[in-house]
Amino acid sequence: MVSTNILHRHLLKFLVLSALSFFIGTIHGMLQVMPPIRAWLDSIGSPYGGPGHMIDPLAHAHMNLVGGVVLLAMCVTFYLLPILTGKNIYSVKLVRHTFWWVSIGVYSFYIIQMIFGIWEGTLLLADPQSIASVHRFYGPVMAVSGTTMAIGFTTFFANVVLTVTSASPTKD
Repeated sequence: MVSTNILHRHLLKFLVLSALSFFIGTIHGMLQVMPPIRAWLDSIGSPYGGPGHMIDPLAHAHMNLVGGVVLLAMCVTFYLLPILTGKNIYSVKLVRHTFWWVSIGVYSFYIIQMIFGIWEGTLLLADPQSIASVHRFYGPVMAVSGTTMAIGFTTFFANVVLTVTSASPTKD
């Protein structure tokens, strides 16, 4: 039987990173509407296309929605599941895996969007022909980030299903 205190210690990481993600997303949103930054973003295609859309809306929305909302929702799900089902979470190890895979995926996605958005945006204004040589790395790098996040979402879903369908609590 998994101690509730052990589970709660792991859930605290979800709450703290969710709050940090909301903070980063808020600061990002505040910065991107400041006139000089907004003008630069608009000049490179934000929010509809071009490199600008990587920064606004992709990086900004992703940090708030996945980093903030989804991590919070996962935390709440793991907290409420034992209360609503009367069962222990199937695996605290999967809770830990969920946290790390999703967190690494979210933050790598955000960083990649920001780096490529700024890099390609700068090139768009200075040397548009060189964008292709940089952008060819974007897909593979994003695939790694997306796969990392997908592993986290899969471990989350598996843990929820296994908790709900388990006959009795399991130990890690």
